[in-house]
Amino acid sequence: MRIILSLLFCLGAAAPLLGNANGDPVAQDTTQHLAIAATGVDTSQNPKVTPITVERALALAEQNSPLLKEAEAAVSRAQAGIQTARAYSNPSVEFLAGNQSARSIATPGVPGTLWHYSASQPIEIPTERRNRISSSKLEYSGMRYRLQGTRLSVAADVKRAFYDVIWRKEQLNQAKENLSLVEDLTHRVRLEVEVGEKGKLELTRAEAEQARARVAVRSADVQLANARAILKAAIGSPSEETFDAEGLLRDSVAMQPLNELRQQVLANHPALSEANALTERTHAVVQQEQARRIPQPSVFGEYEKQPDITFYRFGISTSLPLWDRRKGPIAEAKAEVKRSEAISQQRRLEITSALERAYDQYQISNEQIEGLEAGSLREAQAAVEAARSAYKFGERGILEVLDAQRVLYGVRSDLLDAMFARRSALIDLEELGAIQR
Repeated sequence: MRIILSLLFCLGAAAPLLGNANGDPVAQDTTQHLAIAATGVDTSQNPKVTPITVERALALAEQNSPLLKEAEAAVSRAQAGIQTARAYSNPSVEFLAGNQSARSIATPGVPGTLWHYSASQPIEIPTERRNRISSSKLEYSGMRYRLQGTRLSVAADVKRAFYDVIWRKEQLNQAKENLSLVEDLTHRVRLEVEVGEKGKLELTRAEAEQARARVAVRSADVQLANARAILKAAIGSPSEETFDAEGLLRDSVAMQPLNELRQQVLANHPALSEANALTERTHAVVQQEQARRIPQPSVFGEYEKQPDITFYRFGISTSLPLWDRRKGPIAEAKAEVKRSEAISQQRRLEITSALERAYDQYQISNEQIEGLEAGSLREAQAAVEAARSAYKFGERGILEVLDAQRVLYGVRSDLLDAMFARRSALIDLEELGAIQR
């Protein structure tokens, strides 16, 4: 019995560490557990779960995202505003009709019907009109830049949610695998206890670790469900189906120096272009308000027919800027210029800070991945193998084996977290326009 149990234990210890017969078992293990495709969804049992790629997710978001629809509506509104600014003031016409009666005086008027026609046309100030149209065009330009920024933001949100699903699936896979190994070890310890090879304390420790592993699986399952719900919201899909992400977390790019990326982002980012366009618009509004200090005249003409006489006349009317010289609107427009310039500067600082933060996160995460793959992961796998072998020969207790298994699980989790952090940094850099993918 002792020999049989020893053989079973050796096979169980070697199974998770076996690789391709023609390759490095450690490398095969790393590839198996940390670079697997996120395809662990049984769609036959849940037909409403639809696997999608990141390209499909982005296409669905382009069709369904309310944020994009709102930004597109703002662009249409600004474009209509240009037509409004170009429109001339409508003329006004009047028609009056009535009856004239004579009074009993020495020279009464002739009784009969009265007819009166009149028309007037406001005359726009050319400077005010040019600045009004220019202001509308700049607002339209700013809304187009805002649409570009919204499109980048929506794409980044979809990618974050998409790869978060993959991350959670990888965590669930690792938790299930760890649970399977712990359950196998607990089963073997239980057999040894039953035949009197080990004490019950060993079994208690193994069962406690098994309960801990089950909790980790349930927690990972809940987090995966939440991630899928967030992905559906990011896509904006009105259907009842649940989307599941298919892809890999592992990805890296050749990064340019930070100074070059900073210049590129500051020159091309839509948010900065929008802020610059809206700042120019506030200057145009100031000029428009200043031009409106000039009174707007109106020309008019009228024709009147009385029973005994007929006359017509022309004239011009205008307001006198005695009390209101538009000091208030001009001051408001100048204050808006300062506010817009401050917003533009704040956006510049925020984008620069976000670029530096994403760049540093990518570099740190990349170094962490390389370090874990080159050293810690291999060492943790070797430690598990050594602990299992020593336990088989009675040199160590179950506690050492469980500790080694826990360390390996922690290293794999750290590696998976670092891979997700690097992917998140890449998404941030894409949103900022630092890299094109």
